[in-house]
Amino acid sequence: MADSGKAFDLKLFKRLIAFANVYRNVFYFVGFAAIAMAALSAVRPYILKVAIDESIIGKDGEGLLFFVLLMAGVLLLEVLFQLAFIYYANWLGQHVVKDIRVKLFKLMTSFRMQYFDKSAVGRLTTRAVSDLETISAIFSQGLFMIISDLLKMVVIAGVMLFMSWKLALIVFLILPVILVATRIFQRAMKTAFEEVRLQVSNLNSFVQERITGMKILQIFNREDIEFREFEKINAKHKKAWVKTVWYNSIFFPIAEMSSSVAIGLVVWYGGLNAEGGLVTLGIISAFIDFSQMLFRPLRQIADKFNTLQMGMVAANRVFAILDTKSHIQNTGAFVLNNPQGIIEFKEVRFSYIPDEEVIRGISFQVNPGETVAIVGATGAGKSTIINLLNRFYEINKGEIEIDGKDIKEYTLSSLRSQIAIVLQDVFLFADTILNNITLNDPNISEAEVKEAAIAIGVDKFIETLPGGYHYNVKERGAMLSSGQRQLIAFLRAYVSKPSILILDEATSSVDSYSEELIQTATEKLTKGRTSIVIAHRLATIKKADKIIVMESGKIVEMGTHKDLLTKEDGHYRSLYEVQFMVEESA
Repeated sequence: MADSGKAFDLKLFKRLIAFANVYRNVFYFVGFAAIAMAALSAVRPYILKVAIDESIIGKDGEGLLFFVLLMAGVLLLEVLFQLAFIYYANWLGQHVVKDIRVKLFKLMTSFRMQYFDKSAVGRLTTRAVSDLETISAIFSQGLFMIISDLLKMVVIAGVMLFMSWKLALIVFLILPVILVATRIFQRAMKTAFEEVRLQVSNLNSFVQERITGMKILQIFNREDIEFREFEKINAKHKKAWVKTVWYNSIFFPIAEMSSSVAIGLVVWYGGLNAEGGLVTLGIISAFIDFSQMLFRPLRQIADKFNTLQMGMVAANRVFAILDTKSHIQNTGAFVLNNPQGIIEFKEVRFSYIPDEEVIRGISFQVNPGETVAIVGATGAGKSTIINLLNRFYEINKGEIEIDGKDIKEYTLSSLRSQIAIVLQDVFLFADTILNNITLNDPNISEAEVKEAAIAIGVDKFIETLPGGYHYNVKERGAMLSSGQRQLIAFLRAYVSKPSILILDEATSSVDSYSEELIQTATEKLTKGRTSIVIAHRLATIKKADKIIVMESGKIVEMGTHKDLLTKEDGHYRSLYEVQFMVEESA
């Protein structure tokens, strides 16, 4: 990652410019336009100087008309180059940002779940959206604008020396004041903008989490408490921005005063030497324009450097994600296609946090077409098995095999394409039911979806919704009940035609009617498929071919429902009797 402590990180800048290589022709044209504008900027004051000395003082009407037309032509060229410069600089910025955003999003979708466990959603959203928009300003308002302004200053300084080196030196004497002020300003703004980006990220993260969890916030009467917390974060955000405004408030008056002093000295010295013919009225007039044109870019450079600094800070944060090595190694050479469905865990050990194992040397086998249930108390490690089988997390020790091969030997896409999961907490996108089922897979038609819905008995509830399969469920499926979301998840799993099915707590929090539909769907889905069912409600897994009982990351019992109930003081029997008593009392 780039060193964010530097005022300007050249290494980071080179990485950013590398994304513009694809658009090198546009890049070069924008650079050419910047050079052309710099050259033309010095022409107008020089034409004015000649017009005053030769036509106005000499009272040459025809000559004056020529110079006016010439100046109009130069002005037209400036306008055309400036139009092209602004358009293509912005075009380049947006295309570069588009490419970075595509790369960033593609990389983020390949990250391990462990990365997202540790990263706030709001911060990642800030990186992928607002930080990248800030980067685009480097090209549209920062880099090329600064280059153009620097070139203007060089050209103007050269013309000033050519016209009158003494007047030029008077103006140049004031420049160090601006240069020192600009350097100090640059360093201060670097730190200030880093704080601004941090507070923007914190604010986005806070607001996103509170909006997502608004129901919990209101249930527990947290409105006032969270509002006070928001005010604190918002105040820090305001304070960070006010600091940048304060630095601007100091710098720009200094720059303006320096420009005024330079113009005053030019008029004073020029006036004293006008009678001797050393300095003409045209030269004085031109130098007034040149002084303003020389100091204005300095003031603007500082302002544009703010934009550049903000973009570099944002780029530093975005490249920090691009440099993250947190994706699953996809080095498998075999394609898992129509597997038999033999799953085997061999002495598997795993920990989310180092030295805190949640899976402790478990071994078991699921045969083709079998339904194996895994039960146990909360935190026993049941759901972790799903994460490991899908390679959302990598195991620490042991092996997980499908059809006799380590799952690492299969390509990641082929492995996951053969496994369908129905989770308790179903995630639905803010889209139609059809698109949530197919996930926009063009290979799955609406007719197939409807046929599958009829097959597992969920078509009736979908048809009752306005628009049926084209009903928009809104964000996270807020327009549907918990049971309805579960049914959509079952249908999504069914149409993917998996060889291996995993049901995680799929009936633990739904009403009796939805549970009946889910049981019917479960029987249809698990028929002929290797299935792993994870459930707290033991009544739903009596028909399982094998039941695995877990406790504290270990397998403590294994067998059929009937066999496990015969074990006195057995873990499964104890769990079953407790649930039976609770259900009876209810």
